[in-house]
Amino acid sequence: MIFVQPGDATDPELPSGGNVFDRRISRELTALGRTVREVAVPGSWPHPDAGARARLGRELAAAAPGTLVVLDGLVACGVPEIVVPHSARLRLVVLVHMPLGEETGADPALDARERATLRAARTVVTTSARTAERLRRHHGLARVEVVVPGTDPAPPSSGDELLCVGSLTPHKGQDVLVEALAAVADLPWRCRLTGPVRRSPAFAARVRRSIDAHRLTGRVTITGPLTGPRLERAYARAGLLILPSRSETYGMAMAEALARGIPVLTSAPTEVLGGVLGEVAGEPGQLPGLVVPPGDADALAQALRSWLTSPRLRQALREAARSRRGTLPTWETAARVMSRILGEPEAGGVP
Repeated sequence: MIFVQPGDATDPELPSGGNVFDRRISRELTALGRTVREVAVPGSWPHPDAGARARLGRELAAAAPGTLVVLDGLVACGVPEIVVPHSARLRLVVLVHMPLGEETGADPALDARERATLRAARTVVTTSARTAERLRRHHGLARVEVVVPGTDPAPPSSGDELLCVGSLTPHKGQDVLVEALAAVADLPWRCRLTGPVRRSPAFAARVRRSIDAHRLTGRVTITGPLTGPRLERAYARAGLLILPSRSETYGMAMAEALARGIPVLTSAPTEVLGGVLGEVAGEPGQLPGLVVPPGDADALAQALRSWLTSPRLRQALREAARSRRGTLPTWETAARVMSRILGEPEAGGVP
C-alpha cells in the first residue's frame, strides 16, 4: 500500500497530532506485516501550489491499477480534480483528521471540494465518532470508519505546571488561554505553550503580544515544538493539560496527558460538552478533567481558578486521570483496527 502524507509529516519543527498519527499507524501496519510505502508530498496543503499538485498527480498516476492508496485528508480533500479521476483505478482511502471546514478561517470553498473527494473514496476513515457522524451527515456519506489514536505507556506525572500542547494556530485557542491566565494572575502558577509557531506566524505573534500586554512574560513560556525526551520532560512537569481549542476532533494531547495521569481542562461546542474528553476518558460525569465552552475566556478563567484554589478538586481529578492510564488504546490496537478496515493486503507484496 501507499500512504500519502503532507510533506511536513517528518519535519521535527512541525509536529502535529495528524502527523504523529500517520507515522505511528504506518509503523504499526508495517509491524503487522503490511508493505507500506510512505510518500510525503511537500506543499501548503490544502492550498498547494502547481508543483505540489503535479507531484501528487504523478504519484497517483504511477500507482499500479488496484493499488491500495491511503491519503491524508489534508492532502486529498482540497484537490478533488487530482484525486477523483483515479478513484475507479485505485483503491482510495481518505484519512480525515479534521474536516477542512472546521479550521478557523477556512476557505468556504474547501467544503465542496472535500465533499467531492470523500464521495469518490472507497473508504473514509477518521479519528473520532463525533467527526465520523459529522462527515456522514454533512457530506451525505453512507459509512465512515473510526480509528481512535493510540497512546504509549508513560510514567505518571508528579508536576504542577499548566501545559498547553498544540500548534499556535487560531483554532487551538491559545489567545483565549492567555486572556484566561491574565484573569487569574493573582494566583501562583506557571504555564508552558508547547507546539509549532510556523504554521500561523501572525497568530503566534499576536499571542506573544498579548502575553507582553498582560505582563505575563515571566510566567507564560512559548517553548516552540517539543518532541522526544524534551516533550516527556514537559509532561513530567505538568499538573494540568489545557486544550482551549475552538474546534477539535479527538485531541491526541489529551490522551497523552491521561496516559501520564494528568487531568485535562478543555473546550468543546456546547452541544457536545464532554464529548471530546469523553471519547478519551469515559462517559460524561466521570471525566478526569473540566470542560468549558470554546472561545469563552471567562469560563476558562473560572475553571482555572477552581483548579488552582481547590486541593479537593485537584485530588479528585488526578485520581480520575490516573484510573484511566491503563485503559487507553495502544497504537498496536489502533493499527489492527485500521488493518481490518483496509482489508486483506494485496497478493504478491504489491505496495
